[in-house]
Amino acid sequence: MESLGKEFDLDGNRVNQGISVYGNKGSTDQHAYIQQLREGVHNFFVTFIEQGVTCGDYLFGMLQGTRSALYANNRESITVTVQEVTPRSVGTLIALYERAVGIYASLVNINAYHQPGVEAGKKAAGEVLALQKRVLAVLNEARYSEPVEPLTLEEVADLCHAAEDIEMIYKIIAHMAANDRALIAEGNCGSPRSIKVFLGECNLDELYA
Repeated sequence: MESLGKEFDLDGNRVNQGISVYGNKGSTDQHAYIQQLREGVHNFFVTFIEQGVTCGDYLFGMLQGTRSALYANNRESITVTVQEVTPRSVGTLIALYERAVGIYASLVNINAYHQPGVEAGKKAAGEVLALQKRVLAVLNEARYSEPVEPLTLEEVADLCHAAEDIEMIYKIIAHMAANDRALIAEGNCGSPRSIKVFLGECNLDELYA
């Protein structure tokens, strides 16, 4: 899904392209979406993967029964049979779908191997970690002040020069409190405005590394 989810094609046209892929095993997963596949919007196809050597009778019955139920309602499907589940056969299936993604991308004129959405998530994660370091630095400095006073969420945000990120600072402090790196002196995480916080016991050198 990550390779085909693209806002623009190779010519710069906005296409908002993408395909959703879901996996299903046996009857426990039937309730999640088989009902929709059989009787909902007809905009998909199903690939069944069966094992040729050994297969539990119940799972075998579910596979064949689901195929039949979809076919009876004119729903498309493909069945791939592997003679034995081995590292080689599983690797072959992975390679098959990797090629399918590349071919589909060429058909709809997108670059399957450029993933700015994934990079955006990684960049945002880095920004959160950088903000966490600033929060730790503020709390560390506060514990050496005279008199030592716990800080409110707003005070932490102001000292971090990140008032616009106060929600993220709240989540960082709640995470730190859950891991004993911050101590909630007053209030509770269910009521952010009530919180006053100290720095907990933690190795700042490791956290800043």
